[in-house]
Amino acid sequence: MKLIFPNGEHEPVTLSEGITAIGTAAECLVVLAAPGIALRHAEVHLRNGQALVRVPDPRSVVVLNGRQVTSDTALKAGDLLLFAKVGCQVLASPEKVAPVAAKPAANEENDGRTRVRQALPKFMLRGVSGSTFGKTYALVGSMTIGRQQDCDISLPGDEISRHHARVQVLPDGVMVEDMGSANGTFINDKRVHSAVLKPGEELRLDTVRFLLMSPGMDATKPAAAPPPVAVSEKSGPSAAVWIVIAVVVVVLAAGAAKFAGLF
Repeated sequence: MKLIFPNGEHEPVTLSEGITAIGTAAECLVVLAAPGIALRHAEVHLRNGQALVRVPDPRSVVVLNGRQVTSDTALKAGDLLLFAKVGCQVLASPEKVAPVAAKPAANEENDGRTRVRQALPKFMLRGVSGSTFGKTYALVGSMTIGRQQDCDISLPGDEISRHHARVQVLPDGVMVEDMGSANGTFINDKRVHSAVLKPGEELRLDTVRFLLMSPGMDATKPAAAPPPVAVSEKSGPSAAVWIVIAVVVVVLAAGAAKFAGLF
């Protein structure tokens, strides 16, 4: 198998038996110097011709064919992988695709690049409470969130309904729709039936809380300090000026009394 990076972030990589590490660390076989890539972002394990992708840290975003990888997942030729925002395509070994390579493939290559770009996650949900704390969930198209395993984002916990909410990615945010949950869906602690969630805002499903993130956002960055209040030019003297004036008056008064005592 081979990994092809249509946008040129890395040269093609032929997978060999064993583990192929992908990340920013120098010891990784595939080094990707791009925003959002962790030191050891992902691993591709190849055993007896069977490949699977593994994510060592659940905070690292890896998406396979539009769904986030949360456990060891098998790979096959034609799959589309995303490491943060870096896309790649899984191809069969060169000897198997040699006859196809001889055909004009310009349109096929263009189609591949287009599919990768369409699958790029525009927004992510980052867990900030409970069992989801520190985990990230890429949002692509329309997705369901709930306790059932058939949900796109499956969350454990009795407080989560089987099909709790639906999210739909929009150009400037995420449409959130409650699916008749027992304990409610909230945006910034306000219960909603259908509303738009903006980057930086909080989504809460009963007690399970998420922060909506967009590329380039830093969840640990403190809020910007408010701008300083401008002082009007027409305002009176400051407190420091009045103190100086008072000290001068006292000194002058003392000097005048001493001078009067000499006569």
